Amino acid sequence: MKNIINKLLLAMLFTLTLVSASHADNMKKMGDINVHYIALGSTFLTPEIAKAYGIERSRYKGLVNISVLDNTQKGNPSKTVFIKGKARNDVGQIKSLDFTEVKEGDAVYYLAQVSYSNEETIYFDINITDKGQQHNLTFSQKF
Repeated sequence: MKNIINKLLLAMLFTLTLVSASHADNMKKMGDINVHYIALGSTFLTPEIAKAYGIERSRYKGLVNISVLDNTQKGNPSKTVFIKGKARNDVGQIKSLDFTEVKEGDAVYYLAQVSYSNEETIYFDINITDKGQQHNLTFSQKF
């Protein structure tokens, strides 16, 4: 029971960390889904949260968090989807994003890390497959 409570507290802290690090809620409606996304420096996470989720904290590592909600159902519950993506920097170097699916109770989200240089803008191209339908999410983040 204590492990379950600790995991729930870590999940709440993780969510609060991401929400407080975001200046605005980044969301795009794509057909039957709402895609929430954020990219931030991994040092925004506490060492405890980073360790719990296997995230490397570094001033040159970013974290991408994607969550997908079903906007056809009451309460917009989380959805499990297939997600892949890549990141590109200003000089055209392309890096694959290896997303890990995280399930915390009813919540489902996808995490990936990306390397960057100081003050570098990274351009993200994320492909989300939901029930055979392809959705493309593009955004950028200056780290």
